Amino acid sequence: MAQRRILVIEDEIELAQLVRLHLEDWGADVTLCHDGDQGYELAIQDHYDFVVLDWMLPGKDGLTILQAIRRHKPATPVLMLTAKTSEIDRVLGLEIGADDYLTKPFSPREMVARVKAILRRIEAQEALRAQAGADADPVYQVGGLTLVTSRREALLHGRLLQLTAKEFDLLAQFVGHPGRVYSRAELLDLVWGYGHEGYEHTVNSHINRLRAKLEDDPGAPRYILTVWGVGYKLSPKPNEAKAS
Repeated sequence: MAQRRILVIEDEIELAQLVRLHLEDWGADVTLCHDGDQGYELAIQDHYDFVVLDWMLPGKDGLTILQAIRRHKPATPVLMLTAKTSEIDRVLGLEIGADDYLTKPFSPREMVARVKAILRRIEAQEALRAQAGADADPVYQVGGLTLVTSRREALLHGRLLQLTAKEFDLLAQFVGHPGRVYSRAELLDLVWGYGHEGYEHTVNSHINRLRAKLEDDPGAPRYILTVWGVGYKLSPKPNEAKAS
């Protein structure tokens, strides 16, 4: 595995140093930043494989930085750290585009496990592309939706979709198995890659965001359908699917 560059934007200096210590023990190259204004500039101007981002910061806050990352670096994974505990705060961060969410206080080992889980699939895609060679480009197509997995590109009727890393992973899981019904717990295990009990809303948030990008009418979806009482599936024939 190539060394990963990780940006940590956290104003609690002792916590930031603890996070850096555990990430460096894992083998990452870590850059620390303690205020939102500098973090904003670093996040959008430099290249990082991962961003660990605090919610409350001096200067620009975490949500402002997250929105900027999603505009300028949509594929960069982001893990948010926050002292906020309400459901609406968690959902807001995920709706705007955080790939995962940890509430303080947290275990540094769990934080590293979550970073590794998010990066695992990105690394797997890179390894598959290297193994297959530059000319091999696995392509999946369902209706007007096309996924080029080696380039991590999703196109809808030829138009490139701006997806976050986790949105792409979730969509790829569906496109690889059109018609298969997944429960929320299965999607958490398959896409997020570790136990995530109590975080089913994470799946719901990502489904809503994918629908907003995929569907002409997100309220009457044709691609990602709800299977009531079970979970979700990708319609194998979205042009013929009944909205649900």
